[in-house]
Amino acid sequence: MRLVSILAALLAPVAIAADGQGDGRPLQLSLKRAVEMAVSPEGNTNIQISGEAVKQAQNRSEEARASLLPNVDSSVTYQNQTENLAAIGLGSGLVIPIPGFHFPTFVGPFSTLDARVSGTQTIFDFGSIRRFQAAKMGVSAAHSDVEDTSERVASQVARAYLAAVKAEADVEAAEANVALSKAVQEQSERQKTAGTGTGIEVTRAKVQLANDQQHLLEARNTRRAARMRLLRAMNLGLDTDLELTDKLQYVPVDAVTVDEAKAQALRARPDLQAQQDREANARLSASATRLERLPSVQAFGNYGDLGTGLGEALPTRVYGISVKVPIFDGGRRDARRAESASEYRAEKLRTGDLKEQIELDVRLALDELHSADDEVKVAKDGLELAQNELTQARRRYDAGVAISLEVTDAQTRLERARDNQTAALYNYNVARLDLAQAMGKVRAMVQ
Repeated sequence: MRLVSILAALLAPVAIAADGQGDGRPLQLSLKRAVEMAVSPEGNTNIQISGEAVKQAQNRSEEARASLLPNVDSSVTYQNQTENLAAIGLGSGLVIPIPGFHFPTFVGPFSTLDARVSGTQTIFDFGSIRRFQAAKMGVSAAHSDVEDTSERVASQVARAYLAAVKAEADVEAAEANVALSKAVQEQSERQKTAGTGTGIEVTRAKVQLANDQQHLLEARNTRRAARMRLLRAMNLGLDTDLELTDKLQYVPVDAVTVDEAKAQALRARPDLQAQQDREANARLSASATRLERLPSVQAFGNYGDLGTGLGEALPTRVYGISVKVPIFDGGRRDARRAESASEYRAEKLRTGDLKEQIELDVRLALDELHSADDEVKVAKDGLELAQNELTQARRRYDAGVAISLEVTDAQTRLERARDNQTAALYNYNVARLDLAQAMGKVRAMVQ
């Protein structure tokens, strides 16, 4: 898997160039491709940070496991020393019943060489075992956090993409409005030339055209800003030229009840899985602190050569078993037990609160989706009516039975209807995204 990730990182610039960025053509970008690029290991910064969090959790797990494995050290010590025996109770004050012998006060110098290998092995320590289990659960929580981060990044990028697509639709609608205003202006000028129109009608048409041109400039500026936000969410250069291949459209959603959506969310939401893993980690950590009261058993030993030099060293060794029984440590263990128990209770409360939040998210998303679905239908009908009204108004104006004000009013309502349809389709797609996020399947939705 590591080799695949490295190859993907090396080939990523080639893939981007193949899409056109490298040869001056815009980057062809669909919603699916945008999400895939963002959630890749080299994509959004949050994805990279969550990947580092997994590595940190794995290292903590290895540290906890180390307390259960043998600990082996080696050492070589050479020293040359002198000693004042009187300082340790030996020397001139000590009487030895040997005629002519006086116990020396000062000895040395003499040399000592000690080359030794020592080791320890935990045989029985329930607290260390629990801490290792808690650390492994921390790794599982970190992996779940990666999934949760991927879902959140996918949602963020999808929202940015939808905003960019909406901005694109707003520009297209603004361009259509400008084209319509030009056609109405030309129509009013023809009516004036034919003697059936007036100068005020031409002026009115020019004012409408100027307003539509102003809206077009605003829409183009909004489109540039939306594209830069999309590029930032994908961790791409802000000067990258994009060509969005998806459009705002109505995609029906399979009917689902609140209970069905909630059940799927409880199974699939990675943030809930991560929180449950953190709760399990806190439970195991609390158990580890409680088990610190039990005795622990450890084996130890060392072997090496000890002497005044290499040629005079003799092999020596020590081995044994140590039993440690906690008696009193000033209350530190009791404080740690109380703290870890409180942390466990807090994680249980967070898990329960998250489950309640998931139900709220599902209910709100379903209500929003139903409302947005009705909004799309109403906007579609309104657009058709506004188009028919404008067609009839222009015919009446050409026939001389209506003034240009009637055309202008119909034109304004058509522009509003276009904006309503764009907003309705955008709100509907955002509602679909909200429901997918509430159920934990954003990445599945964009496939």
